[in-house]
Amino acid sequence: MSQEIQDGLAVIINEVAGVPVEDVKLDKSFIDDLDIDSLSMVEVVMAAEDKWGVKIPDSDVKNLRTVGDAVDYIAKATA
Repeated sequence: MSQEIQDGLAVIINEVAGVPVEDVKLDKSFIDDLDIDSLSMVEVVMAAEDKWGVKIPDSDVKNLRTVGDAVDYIAKATA
């Protein structure tokens, strides 16, 4: 399941920020490694909410620092 989420996030991040899909790894930081700014992060979160039918409150978004954090969060929310 988490691999599917990672792959889905990679596609979303590619569409929003132009980051190559193969660069989206679990240990990559959205800000430091993938250059995702706060506006792009909002777009990523909204697309993820639509794709997986989850709600990610703003208060939780700030804790999603890496791709792995986001994958774990979505996996738990959809479990």
